[in-house]
Amino acid sequence: MMKLLPFFQSGPIGIRNGSEGCIGANRQLENPSTSVAEQGPACPEPSGDEIWSRDQEKMSERPEAACRPSRASSITSNGSCTSSGDSPEKGKKGIKGIFTNALKKMKKIKPPSVKQVMELLEEQKLCDAAQHLIVLEKSLSSKSEEGLISQQDVESVYEVLKHKVFSILKDSILLAKTNPELLQQAVEVLKEQEKEDQNYTSENPPDQNMQFRPRKWKDLWMATVKESVETRMKDTSHTSRTENLSTVGQNLLHMGKTMKEDLTVIVKYIKQLYPPEFNVFRTYAELYHNYFASQAKKNAESHLEDNDIYLLLSWVHNIYPKDMRKDHALAEELEKVKLGSLLPSSLSKELEKKYLDSEEATIKNSLSKCLDKEIQRWKEDKEPEKLNGHFQSELLAIFVIQSIYSGQKRAKDISAAVGEELSDRLWKELPAFLKSYKDAFEDFKEKSKKHRYYKAILIANINNCWNFRDYAEKNMAETDYNKASILSTLSDIENSGFDVLLQQLFAQLKPIYKKFTENKWDSSNEIMNEIIKTTSKHISDFRTLKDPFYHAIMEKIHARLVKEYIVRLLKRKVSLKTPAQQQNLAQHISKNAADLEAFCTSNGSQATWLNSALPKLAEIIRLQDLGAIKIEVATLATTYPDIRKRHLEAFLYIKANLSRSELKSILGYLADSTASTPPGAPLFSNINVS
Repeated sequence: MMKLLPFFQSGPIGIRNGSEGCIGANRQLENPSTSVAEQGPACPEPSGDEIWSRDQEKMSERPEAACRPSRASSITSNGSCTSSGDSPEKGKKGIKGIFTNALKKMKKIKPPSVKQVMELLEEQKLCDAAQHLIVLEKSLSSKSEEGLISQQDVESVYEVLKHKVFSILKDSILLAKTNPELLQQAVEVLKEQEKEDQNYTSENPPDQNMQFRPRKWKDLWMATVKESVETRMKDTSHTSRTENLSTVGQNLLHMGKTMKEDLTVIVKYIKQLYPPEFNVFRTYAELYHNYFASQAKKNAESHLEDNDIYLLLSWVHNIYPKDMRKDHALAEELEKVKLGSLLPSSLSKELEKKYLDSEEATIKNSLSKCLDKEIQRWKEDKEPEKLNGHFQSELLAIFVIQSIYSGQKRAKDISAAVGEELSDRLWKELPAFLKSYKDAFEDFKEKSKKHRYYKAILIANINNCWNFRDYAEKNMAETDYNKASILSTLSDIENSGFDVLLQQLFAQLKPIYKKFTENKWDSSNEIMNEIIKTTSKHISDFRTLKDPFYHAIMEKIHARLVKEYIVRLLKRKVSLKTPAQQQNLAQHISKNAADLEAFCTSNGSQATWLNSALPKLAEIIRLQDLGAIKIEVATLATTYPDIRKRHLEAFLYIKANLSRSELKSILGYLADSTASTPPGAPLFSNINVS
């Protein structure tokens, strides 16, 4: 009979001993890419007449066996195979009942023929064929059947059944939706064979097991599932190409997409076909995970481009553990299995370090190139552009901040820990970059004074500091020492620019202020008007500063105007002996102070702390009562704690009618101190007294 089976196909694991003649004709079907779902009929199987030809003469004497009608396969309500026309005896349900009934009938009727079983297989009636094969297998022990059907005949047909069943099971994912009835038949046959193995093993001692039992189809199923998983994970042709995605990235996308979609099919359509002991979902999930993890490890250990390192880490930390669980049903099953990470922790850490080093170097290099381009723009004979009336040079700040933000976001998308590590690195890089920026600004400030748009470029760079300052204020913790370094460097750039912008104004004001002492405060109102007029001419240029910097430069102007006025009062050029003279001077000072305050406030100065300095000094000059003078001095010292004895002594030179003892008593209210000036009130500490 074996000579008539050259077309028998091997199962997933191969043909049993004694079936060598089947191998040659089945080379095409051994290709793992060939599937039931793709090729339609599983194999060019025998017509039935060929396999039956050897027994035709013997069977001609038994027409009832040869002419048994074919029956359609169906699945009973309890999930077992049965045939139309058969019904289990009362009280005998399921596979056991069917087979019990079949065995009883064997005593009354002849077993099915090999030809009939082959015809059922051709018609894809797998349950019927499997039942008949079991009957044939059991009939071999009957002496009445001796010589009609051999074990080799049964095994040959079993090979055909096995090939059909496991070809279907290999394509479970595809057939679960396209042909669920066929898949269910294959699963039922697998379950029956597993049960037959269990029955045989329980009824026969291990040393009496025959050559063909147990058949161990469950082991074959495990191997078939593994083969199916690997085939599907390798076949990238079913995943659309994504533009600009590398081969590594495309493979990761394919494996992740395939695993998620396939496991979803298993949860919804396949898992319920099997009994619990098969652990179907766990089996599939672990096989998909193991294959995915093996490929991820292989990629991690190879030389990867920077983008591929990022993609692989994204899959390991973010996409794989999270995206797989977006489907609720799938998430519940995965929670039970607990697959773990795609990469070992040590390898993941190594990959993270490569990514962080590369990302830090890339961002650092891009910032350096951007600064070089900015410096080149300063050298161009071109006025900076204006935005809302303010000179701007914001491309540098925008690029730097965007580079840092994008780097932080990309890293955070991998994991919070990776994002935090890169943020720490970039926060350290930003102060270093700003110091390079400051050095370049200072170099331009010193070497390009003849530049046509010198002041405009200075103003544009001062304005540029606002973007950096705002970003640091909003995104960095107060305790971060990098923040203090950043803000300090920005203040240096701003103040350096202010000094240059104010240099010409302050130079023009100095000789005007000298007129106060030269004229002994005669015509003081005219002198103050000249000061205000001169200052106004320069203020119009400062309107191109952004509002925070305009207010800052106006505060500097305000402080300078008050300071220079106090300097003239401390020059010991005026000494008044009579209260009337002192009263007159006090009135001049008060009037000048009021005009100065009105001018500065109307032009945007917010330095209200300066407003009481001159009026308090005027009041000390006006007062004649020693006690009242002491109280006013104490109030002055409280408001401006940086005032020292030397300042007060020089000022009191104006009050020539004070005795030495009275002067000493007043000065006693102040205690000289070398302590640093309290922040926010650096007025007298900037005044040198000769």
